[in-house]
Amino acid sequence: MRLVIARCSVDYAGRLTAHLPSAPRLILVKADGSVSIHADDRAYKPLNWMSPPCTLKEGDNGVWTVINKAGEKLIITMEEVLHDSSHELGVDPGLIKDGVEAHLQELLADRIETLGEGYTLIRREYPTAIGPVDILCRDADGQTVAVELKRRGEIDGVEQLTRYLELLNRDPHLAPVRGIFAAQEIKPQARVLATDRGIGCVVLDYNAMRGIEDDKLRLF
Repeated sequence: MRLVIARCSVDYAGRLTAHLPSAPRLILVKADGSVSIHADDRAYKPLNWMSPPCTLKEGDNGVWTVINKAGEKLIITMEEVLHDSSHELGVDPGLIKDGVEAHLQELLADRIETLGEGYTLIRREYPTAIGPVDILCRDADGQTVAVELKRRGEIDGVEQLTRYLELLNRDPHLAPVRGIFAAQEIKPQARVLATDRGIGCVVLDYNAMRGIEDDKLRLF
């Protein structure tokens, strides 16, 4: 990860245009290729960002140009660099889910037909370079489906699934891979973003799933 603190202005050109006037800001350049611009007045949400895959070109005139696969541009004009450092964080072990989320994953993997008739499980916790996908499965047509599970579905979860899909679709043995965002509750903004990116949404009833009678054969 590269951390740059600089006085800069930022311009975004894509489906819309946006401008951030000159001010001191933190710029994060992550190993996955993402670039985000942060101020000091909010908890975690960036002022502007470019999700991977994207390319960063640093001009001799102090202008950074970040371009994504859709041709959208994030142009950062550096006026004064106050700090510039890089750090190797290594592979992150991923978020440890709480009891309910872990049980949801277990239940859904055991009863994958909850997502639709003809679904079959490939694997839980399917490994990728940026962390494990909660569930990887195939639908009735044989297409690969990546499922991200949350108790409460918010925009961050959709962004996380988007990054997984970008990686999985590079694997010719899996592609094309589509996504399903599954949660006990899905926020309206997350649903809009998921729909815009072609990701399906499924609301899970945890209590109902827990109450399904196990139809598997038992010895006792």
